[in-house]
Amino acid sequence: MDFRFRVNDWVVYTREKHSLSPGPRAKNISPSPHGELYSYEVDKYWVVCQILPDSVVLATRTGKQRRVPMNDRRLRHPSWWERIFYANRFPRRTTSPSGTIANRTV
Repeated sequence: MDFRFRVNDWVVYTREKHSLSPGPRAKNISPSPHGELYSYEVDKYWVVCQILPDSVVLATRTGKQRRVPMNDRRLRHPSWWERIFYANRFPRRTTSPSGTIANRTV
């Protein structure tokens, strides 16, 4: 079993997206061959809510859960400066009585 991640750890997951116009947080932007769409990457700031033998279940700020393989190269711990400057982008780490990550109240 890989002990790289623990429940309630903050993680950064880099997702690949495609759209007509990339947002301000987009990086590695490249146009499609005919120039109609753009392919780019966006960092997502999530928290680990469950660890499975071969994957981790991550919780988003909106309460959705994503299952990601443990050895995915796009999954990593945040750097120290991401923890300081982007702390508000991560979901809360507290758990509710049902054992799931509680949603942030805005």
